[in-house]
Amino acid sequence: MAYPKSLNNLISSFKDLPGVGEKTAERMALTMLNFEKNKLDSFAKAIINVKDKIKRCSICNNLTEDEICDICSDTSRDENTICVVEDVKNVMLFEKNGLFNGKYHVLNGLISPVDGIDPSDINIQSLLDRVKKENTKEIIIAVKPSLEGEATALYISKKLEGNNVIVSKIAHGVPMGADMEYIDAMTLETALFDRKKVS
Repeated sequence: MAYPKSLNNLISSFKDLPGVGEKTAERMALTMLNFEKNKLDSFAKAIINVKDKIKRCSICNNLTEDEICDICSDTSRDENTICVVEDVKNVMLFEKNGLFNGKYHVLNGLISPVDGIDPSDINIQSLLDRVKKENTKEIIIAVKPSLEGEATALYISKKLEGNNVIVSKIAHGVPMGADMEYIDAMTLETALFDRKKVS
């Protein structure tokens, strides 16, 4: 016997989430049937609010509900150092572990000619503009150690030549090809504090 159409639709919606297969989606959908109406309403509202309220910070490209994110508007942070990361998850990784007290810049990807991703396709130009406007003394490139990461670091370094800014990258305590979100705090801390200048 098949599930009613509305329940099948909910199961299909859950399957759109990464890492959620048929059985997990089915279990989640059936669990929701046991929720009180007000809990379901709150759940649905939370999903809608994420789409309606979340936007990109006009300075660093991080997620925010305001024009400027909490990190960029925090005057207690070191404004002379910008940590450049591939995506928002990497900002959260540094923040959860309390490893960095400067500002961030989210690229939203890495240069990858094989995949047709050029410097103009990611958030590099706003970083270059930012360095010229702000009193930036160091750029720390904290992207995964891969061909794409190396190409991105080198491109940024070349573009910032003559701007009186140190460009460093986190040390290779991070394994080649690893996703930043799966790296433990100790490895990340070692890599951050053992960073090297991009030549």
